[in-house]
Amino acid sequence: MRKKTESALPVVVIGAGMAGARLAARVPGATVVGEERHAPYNRVLLADVLAGRYAPDVIALPATEVRRGVRAVRIDRADRLVHCDDGSVLHYGRLVLATGSNPVLPPLRGVGDTLPDGVHPFRTLDDALALRAAVRPGVRAVVIGGGLLGVSAARALAECGAQVVLAQQGEHLMERQLDPEAAALLRVHLEALGVEVHTECRVRGLRCTAATTTESVRAVELADGYELAADLTVLACGVRPRTGLALAAGLDVRKGIVVDDELRTSDPYIHALGDCAEHRSTLYGLAGPALEQADVLAEVLAGRPARYEGTRALTRLTLRSPGPREALDLAAFGEARPLPGDDVIRLADATRGAYRTVVVREGRLAGGVLLGDLGAVAGLARTWQDDEPLPPAMSLLHLLIDDGGH
Repeated sequence: MRKKTESALPVVVIGAGMAGARLAARVPGATVVGEERHAPYNRVLLADVLAGRYAPDVIALPATEVRRGVRAVRIDRADRLVHCDDGSVLHYGRLVLATGSNPVLPPLRGVGDTLPDGVHPFRTLDDALALRAAVRPGVRAVVIGGGLLGVSAARALAECGAQVVLAQQGEHLMERQLDPEAAALLRVHLEALGVEVHTECRVRGLRCTAATTTESVRAVELADGYELAADLTVLACGVRPRTGLALAAGLDVRKGIVVDDELRTSDPYIHALGDCAEHRSTLYGLAGPALEQADVLAEVLAGRPARYEGTRALTRLTLRSPGPREALDLAAFGEARPLPGDDVIRLADATRGAYRTVVVREGRLAGGVLLGDLGAVAGLARTWQDDEPLPPAMSLLHLLIDDGGH
């Protein structure tokens, strides 16, 4: 019997998140192994599931055949085998690690390997469904972490009728994306919806009461000794790339699994993409770059020339509101914090609830934040993504008021 060529050997994808599912949809015959019991879904919409706006099937991605509830436990690089926890062994010609990331569990008193009852991470569909089942009007909920995920969780819990406190260790909300002025407007919006916001607030631990077989959270202890009463506590303290399989297999791992422009690891037969991949010293942790990487890798696996040169990612968030109150739209890109010598211009319209700011560095658009009215976001994003020098006649004001052709 003729031995199979490398191109005829199967593609195995470990991870059925957005990146793995996108790749599998573009690589016919790929085998996908996914730990979660659910079909692949859009993780960006988890807050909408928590708020009750969407059922789980609504956020499902286009059908991709996945071996659900199966965990890869070991990679045999010599024989190109993946060993799974159900006893199965998969042979690969090309292996793709799309293992994603895990929520960071902060080193808090009362948080160990097993979380007390009422303490929830917020990373997966099961997390969102568990929170949805636990929340009810009047329940006291504390969200630890004021980044994108924490803000989304706090807003969704408030929409469910919970009494929500958002505890952020940094100086303002969404520090990675927003400047202080935009963060202040975001805070006003959240507080108007009933969310109590604490910034520069360091959490020390959880106070729990013992039940018959487990412990239940009762309060969140702050470093200054103050306690926030809590029936529910949500840990939204960031994520960490899942690199355990890669490390055990001897691949090059720094903060993430190191890949080149073909998303190839230090083993030429193994690729990585999405949250677990570190490309040119960058970890993205966002859906947009993961999907772009999947599209590039699909071309590479098909034998066509393609290279991933990085993503200039735009962060968008819509905080929907019940009743007559308008939703709050937010977009952020690049570096919104100016450096010495940068040009900055801001426009604020209190009557429309709009705020826009851009930073120009050495004649190029370095970043910006828009909150409320996103009419200019398309044109600004194109200008930033092209990374071309701004025309001399193009004023900063024009950048902010341009509607991008809409």
